[in-house]
Amino acid sequence: MDLFDYMRENTMEETGPLASRLRPDTLDEVVGQKHIIGKDKLLYRAIQADKLGSIIFYGPPGTGKTTLAKVIANTTSAQFKQINATVAGKKDMEEVVQEAKEVLGMYGKKTILFVDEIHRFNKGQQDFLLPYVEDGTIILIGATTENPYFEVNGALISRSRIFELKPLEKEDIKQLIRRAVYDEKKGMGSYQAEITDEAAEFLADVSNGDARAALNAVELGVLTTERSQDGKIYIDMDVAQECIQKRAVRYDKGGDSHYDTISAFIKSMRGSDPDAAVYYLARMLYAGEDIKFIARRIMICAAEDVGMADPQALTVAVSAAQAAERIGMPEAQIILAEAVTYVATAPKSNASYMAIEAAMDYVKNNRTLPVPPYLQDRHYKGAAKLGRGLDYKYAHDYPFHYVKQQYLPEGMEGTSFYHPTENGYEKQAGAYLEFLKNLN
Repeated sequence: MDLFDYMRENTMEETGPLASRLRPDTLDEVVGQKHIIGKDKLLYRAIQADKLGSIIFYGPPGTGKTTLAKVIANTTSAQFKQINATVAGKKDMEEVVQEAKEVLGMYGKKTILFVDEIHRFNKGQQDFLLPYVEDGTIILIGATTENPYFEVNGALISRSRIFELKPLEKEDIKQLIRRAVYDEKKGMGSYQAEITDEAAEFLADVSNGDARAALNAVELGVLTTERSQDGKIYIDMDVAQECIQKRAVRYDKGGDSHYDTISAFIKSMRGSDPDAAVYYLARMLYAGEDIKFIARRIMICAAEDVGMADPQALTVAVSAAQAAERIGMPEAQIILAEAVTYVATAPKSNASYMAIEAAMDYVKNNRTLPVPPYLQDRHYKGAAKLGRGLDYKYAHDYPFHYVKQQYLPEGMEGTSFYHPTENGYEKQAGAYLEFLKNLN
């Protein structure tokens, strides 16, 4: 570190964003994440003993990934280097690796490389690090908001331990808020500000486990609120609501939150809970999810989970998909909500889905048998001479428009794939099939 870097870091510690200034120096100052840094946990012991291997921190924004990296930097005897994958290139990594080799050779000192947003590195960049992680030239600490099993090189994953950080609990956020307001060394205590319990509760709630969102709101409130007659700055509910504007919804279209939310959405419709289904629909729409993606999921659920218990459900879902795409937002949300509530409140049956699954499995695992000759097409040239379609019984020529006839190939007699349930319309369908069995 040269003089300019030293001066820049000192300046950032004094004038940088509150969330950055408030970062702890030791493990004991860290708030939350006790499931990985409790005093009896592996990560806590490894950091304290300065025996850290390569690790990847994975979790939503504002949960403390960079904070933990900074704590490690303050406690380790190893050289600590940091790069951000959004701006760093191969040249930056080459410089870090070369310096790490020199430090290891001259002083026997290891280098910890912290790569923020590691999922932003392409495969080639990640591959570049692999041999140096392998031979111990560098100890890698990666931080990512994306599922590392999807976004990080499998070889790096196998050489690293994954630690998942959870959204902070409300009480954790409230503790940080009060530290931010009243701490004179790192926080904004010198401003003589006070925050009401109601405002702290509100900010802790609407930040959705994102400490940075709450601290940014506190900083904005303290810096922009006029002092009262007693010379103090009061952060009350009105100030808090104005500073945070709206609830921060954690929803990344390419990450876990996307898949978790759509999973909960489908399961809520399948489970006949229209309130939960509409709630998850609102979360997706609020976060800007593609309405075509949502509509496709509703159509699939209508076919797979409602099926013949209410065949109209698929018609409603398809109509809603077409209407929503033609009309667009915001009115499309009304159309999608109607389809969602219809599917959620419809009687359920997956008999059709199970039937095609069973049939596909049968076709996959058994010899393909010939279609019975009387069911074969007799309209193409020469078909009649080959006996195609002869002796076929035309159902409409018989009472109730039904006649007993073997439709499955020879050798599959009695094989059954579709088993109607007692739900909704499917009960009628099942009764009708039973009625036909007794005819002729």
